[in-house]
Amino acid sequence: MLKKILSISGKSGLYRLISYGNNIIVVEGLTDKKRIPAYSNYKIISLGDIAIYTTGEEVPLANVLDAIYKKYEGKTLDAAQYKTAEQLQAFFSDILPEYDRERVYNTDIKKVISWYNILVDAGETNFIEEEPKADEAKAEEGK
Repeated sequence: MLKKILSISGKSGLYRLISYGNNIIVVEGLTDKKRIPAYSNYKIISLGDIAIYTTGEEVPLANVLDAIYKKYEGKTLDAAQYKTAEQLQAFFSDILPEYDRERVYNTDIKKVISWYNILVDAGETNFIEEEPKADEAKAEEGK
């Protein structure tokens, strides 16, 4: 699900990929539902390609968002609760205890909170795509 959700540098919010062509993609804002063009010179990243640094292997953003969703029972977070560096770090330590405190900045944590709230408000809560079952995969191959 997160593969088609995009962050565009210089633009606030998150966007859903609608279509693409040569040097341009059409995206739709998750909050305002407005469609806009995004050109190839924009810095665009799929949320599915983002991972969080830890002391071991990197953890996909989808896993972090899913952990927040489960811990807070699908409710949005009150970003005002996390104003200080200590509050942000305590929140993230609770979600992902092994995150790398030197490479994950407070701005990164704020962005994760913001993205989580946007996704939940938009009803995009299936963060981790489930692998198709073996029987379903065989049925798809036979078609």
